Amino acid sequence: MANQKNHKEELNVEEALTQSEAFIVKYKSSIIGAVAAIILIVAGILMYKNLYADPREEKAQIALFKGQQLFEQDAFEMALNGDSIDYKGFLHVAGEFSGTKAANLARAYAGICYMNLGEYEKAIRELDKFSGDDIMVAPSVLGAIGNSYAKLEQLDKATSYLIKAADQADNNTLSPIFLMQAGNIYEKQGKFADAVTAYTRIKDKYFQSYQAMDIDKYIERANLQK
Repeated sequence: MANQKNHKEELNVEEALTQSEAFIVKYKSSIIGAVAAIILIVAGILMYKNLYADPREEKAQIALFKGQQLFEQDAFEMALNGDSIDYKGFLHVAGEFSGTKAANLARAYAGICYMNLGEYEKAIRELDKFSGDDIMVAPSVLGAIGNSYAKLEQLDKATSYLIKAADQADNNTLSPIFLMQAGNIYEKQGKFADAVTAYTRIKDKYFQSYQAMDIDKYIERANLQK
């Protein structure tokens, strides 16, 4: 019985090998073509990355660096539009190097520059173009949009973005700031229950933050006005 079983298994293996060989012979050209296509695609991706994408990203980062220095010096107009010497501005970096990480970050910088220059609609336009999920930068961009809407007296949009920013950050550094800003706007709108909710989140969830130290007085104030 064991010999018969082994013999059947050998036959099955041989049959499978024969079928596989027949398949390869029949579709040899298609298989070779498919493999060649995969090799070309991989080679193309590597060439694009090494010969175009990486050098372009490096150039964008170099161009962005000068703007970051000006930004840190509060030279927002120059950081945004260039210094007329060798730096062309965040807007130029964002346009010329579109698709790079540096260009994406340049949009965020440009938006905050516009904010500091009091051009809030332009700030929102640039900040909206930013795309990212960094735990600090992305929420900060949402918060900046919210504050820009607040300056434009579009308060419902302002609180909506500030709450989103707090949710996305979900940390003791940024979330309490955005919740405090949202709470202040809610009070300005007469939405005292919403203000209490925002302040209470700071007290309950971000109790280790600086804002939590005297949050009780804000909760009390909003409660008294309800």
